[in-house]
Amino acid sequence: MTVRDQVHFWPNGARLALSFVVNVEEGAEYNPLEGDSLSESVDETGAHLGKGLRNVTNETNYQYGLREGGPRILRLFEKHGIHATYTAAALALERAPELTKGIVAGGHEICAHGYRWIHQFRMDPETERKFIRDAADSIQQSTGTRPVGWLSRYFCSPHTRRLLAEEGFDYHMDDLSSDQPFWDAIGKRWMLVLPYAMDTNDFKLWQEPAISMEQWKTYAIDTFNWLHYEGKQMPRMMSIGLHQRIIGRPGRIPHLEAVIRHARKFPDVWIATRKDIADWWREKRPPV
Repeated sequence: MTVRDQVHFWPNGARLALSFVVNVEEGAEYNPLEGDSLSESVDETGAHLGKGLRNVTNETNYQYGLREGGPRILRLFEKHGIHATYTAAALALERAPELTKGIVAGGHEICAHGYRWIHQFRMDPETERKFIRDAADSIQQSTGTRPVGWLSRYFCSPHTRRLLAEEGFDYHMDDLSSDQPFWDAIGKRWMLVLPYAMDTNDFKLWQEPAISMEQWKTYAIDTFNWLHYEGKQMPRMMSIGLHQRIIGRPGRIPHLEAVIRHARKFPDVWIATRKDIADWWREKRPPV
């Protein structure tokens, strides 16, 4: 690939493909009401209750994502004309039909994030295959469109990518190894990998409470600037992972808007869904 080809790799000569990814997990997390032995341990307060006990307060924290955070993010995206990828646990969409309608009406892509927001890395291959199929079937029922991408909860299994290829998925996001898409050979099949990023994810605000929104915003903008600079010489992709119950708070979302406004200053940046990026890469850089 020549430098000239690289500079003009993305549509309309864009240097950088920027992808906003909103995780929809609320209502599909661990809960004894679902027969789980533990309550969801991912909590803004950092509280972990004993075996079999419901964390009712944390449940309301997740409900906030559905009632307030999700609609707030949708309004922001509409304001700035952004189409995002919503990585959704299928059960969360089933249980929040109005939010699901809003995501679809906004023209956003829905990517599968499991049937429930639970770990799949311990599943045997056939259990995991059913988990993948159930998620795809449910999302198609809820949205009218079958998902073509997959993101696991934190960790995938050694079988996940093969199963996704066999089940007809187009791309896989469980990868942190690159700043651009790449092809992975799975036997005689190819799977397009669209790497994700944890460092620019708003989840850091829960994992590391000492991080301020100003620091998160600055880090995201610094990442954007450097990848845009590298885009002179090679195709670059940036992921910003978001959560309705986290970035959707009124004191946090202005910082997301600041990142969006910064990105909009650059005419050579392509803000795209993961499916858009996958389709473009498949057309321009098919597997060898």
